[in-house]
Amino acid sequence: MDMELDRISSLPGHVVDQILSVLPIRDAVRTSNLSRKWRYKWSHIPHLVFDTQCISITSEDQTIVKNKLVNIIDHVLLLHNGPIYKFKLSHRDLLGVSDIDRWILHLSRGSTKEFVLEIWKGQRYKLPSCLYSFENLIHLELFNCLLKPPLAFKGFRNLKSLDLQHVTLAQEVFENLISSCSLLERLTLMNFDGFTHLKINAPNLQFFDVGGIFDDVSFENTFLLTLVSIGLYVNGINDRNVSRGSSSKLLRFFVNLPHIRRLEIQSYFIKVISPPIFIYSTSVSLEIIKSIESKLIIFELHQFLPLFSIYVCMYVCVKD
Repeated sequence: MDMELDRISSLPGHVVDQILSVLPIRDAVRTSNLSRKWRYKWSHIPHLVFDTQCISITSEDQTIVKNKLVNIIDHVLLLHNGPIYKFKLSHRDLLGVSDIDRWILHLSRGSTKEFVLEIWKGQRYKLPSCLYSFENLIHLELFNCLLKPPLAFKGFRNLKSLDLQHVTLAQEVFENLISSCSLLERLTLMNFDGFTHLKINAPNLQFFDVGGIFDDVSFENTFLLTLVSIGLYVNGINDRNVSRGSSSKLLRFFVNLPHIRRLEIQSYFIKVISPPIFIYSTSVSLEIIKSIESKLIIFELHQFLPLFSIYVCMYVCVKD
């Protein structure tokens, strides 16, 4: 056993770091018990993930679980020595506790590039203003959060990937957030509230996935957008209130996709675009036909020219 341990210890530092980085944080910290040489090796891990694997307690008492999780995160951040490039907090028993504010403040003083926060229980967690000062952020993923940036917020200048699910933010906040992240390449929006008009101004956007209740989608400066998935979800009340005008707005969605290569249409959006819509391009003519039983329509356009224009010829007839 000692010989095997010595073999591992003699590995180059970057190899040991790579091994530790793929371990759950709980197991990585436990390596400090191997020997004195290993005592603080884990503290240089640049990627910290706190999820259900980092805590083994099975108590039904939410207070005990919460305190255990908070103590673990506090302990790791206190002893961590080096940059934290990725921080993920996603635990099924996690609530929007005030301790999260402290952790985000701590991270804002570093060089975090990837931040993932998933609050699985309770009300929307209002993000602290210090989150908006992450200057090196490349990927941001939020679940069950309330976004209200300070007035001085000028966007995440390095952000390339944004994933927002079950979030609340105002219409103006949404538009400013998207337009101020000029390097944004991937955008995912799922089950949001506070805004219904999706105005997307992102010159580097390549992937767009949206699912929720909204009135219309419009694009500006999205000439690189090639992969799109759209799903419109409504309840009974919304279904009855769909008007000819709102349907026309949604149909204009297609006109603004000149370079699309893959298009996914899901849920109620299939109903809105019925009867048939004819999409013409320089190399292909497609017909979208509503199917009552269909839940998903996918068009693969890879075989066509990379730069083609799509023109939509539509006649909308929505039953009252």
